[in-house]
Amino acid sequence: MNAPSSITLSEWETKGPADSTELAGRFLDSPNSQLLADHLKQCNLVQISELRHGIEIKARSHVGRVRVGDLSITILPKIKGRSLLNLVRYAYGFRQLNRVSDLTHLVDDFGFEDLLVFQLNAEVQELISRGLLRAYIFTSERLGSPRGRIDLTRMALDCGTVTATLPCQHYPRIEDTLLNQVLLAGLRLAESIASVVELRRTSQQLSKMLDEQVSSIRLEGSTLDRASREMNRLYAAYVPAMSIIRLLIGSQGVVLQGQTMTTKLPGFLFDMNAFFQALMSRFLRENLPGYIVRDEHGLKQMMRYNPQYNPQRRQSPTPRPDYVVTQNGAVRSILDAKYRDLWEKSLPREMLYQLVVYAISSLKNPQSSILYPTTSLQAKESRIDVQDPLVGRPIGQVCLRPVLLQHLEEILADRSSSSPLRRKQFAERLAFGDLE
Repeated sequence: MNAPSSITLSEWETKGPADSTELAGRFLDSPNSQLLADHLKQCNLVQISELRHGIEIKARSHVGRVRVGDLSITILPKIKGRSLLNLVRYAYGFRQLNRVSDLTHLVDDFGFEDLLVFQLNAEVQELISRGLLRAYIFTSERLGSPRGRIDLTRMALDCGTVTATLPCQHYPRIEDTLLNQVLLAGLRLAESIASVVELRRTSQQLSKMLDEQVSSIRLEGSTLDRASREMNRLYAAYVPAMSIIRLLIGSQGVVLQGQTMTTKLPGFLFDMNAFFQALMSRFLRENLPGYIVRDEHGLKQMMRYNPQYNPQRRQSPTPRPDYVVTQNGAVRSILDAKYRDLWEKSLPREMLYQLVVYAISSLKNPQSSILYPTTSLQAKESRIDVQDPLVGRPIGQVCLRPVLLQHLEEILADRSSSSPLRRKQFAERLAFGDLE
């Protein structure tokens, strides 16, 4: 039996037997651990391999914690907790709330899951302080003091039995609504996820406050979908909390492509690609006046099956870059966002091939760009020229454009009169590159 141990590494980092004594001479301790490791690798979350002298762990763009057998793996984001919290709040539209100020000094040491729990606690505290919204809920029950409408059908079924109560149908205005039930279930989920004792205690205290008036439910994706359909302008204050709960749920399960089986992770792994894509989407949309930014816009008619050679009648493939920037109906820029520091690490060839396809989709401006996050102050834009291999004629260009996260956080926090201009200039540089 291996002794329980924990390994901490950063996103896109690799550790093996030569890097850690905890991994040297260690192997997966059971078939279930091997099965979970296969799931993590197949879903491109974490790669855990058994080598001759021990275990090797390769982190990717997912951050959080997961337990594989007796091995606890923690993957930390490179961005400091306070800076990451500010960017997450902006990307997902969370509010700047400081009701849990007694924990503010710990933010820099939080993992990503702790940041989400921290924000959820603050959102729920704000909702409770304002007063949870109530709704008229249909209720059928026997009452000593009749209320609403007498249920004559129920009385007929009682066959004249004399009781001190009457069956009534009424609509009391109560807090036991679906949205508040989701809040309670989300707090309990947060309590189980958080690694910081103070966060778990706060989530527990808040859930006890709700538990007095709100029923418990099983938290599932279908439940969140039903709650989303019930949202209206009266529940606008609930939107951030619901978004956080959805992120927490989505980061606990692994759905294998092509299968209906869902594996619930013994931990929490969040895809930073999703965060970075949401961050860039909002920033570009808000700070490119005169342009339209379309998310995952399909490049139609670029590829299509030849009608005479499509025996299975398959639909033609449609490339979908993360963003297409248009002006007056014309494509001005094609962008992809990838959470991989390409200043420190090489561009994978599959990403390059994808960007080349995007670039040659436009004859007037055969260029595509990839936006990547970095914390290196020396990072500058790189460009790869795509040429005809026979005659050397240029046919396209791929740009590797860094997004300096410290600078982005700074201009987002700027409230001076020059802030709109700074944001606009930065957004234009990200969308169109440096002016030559």
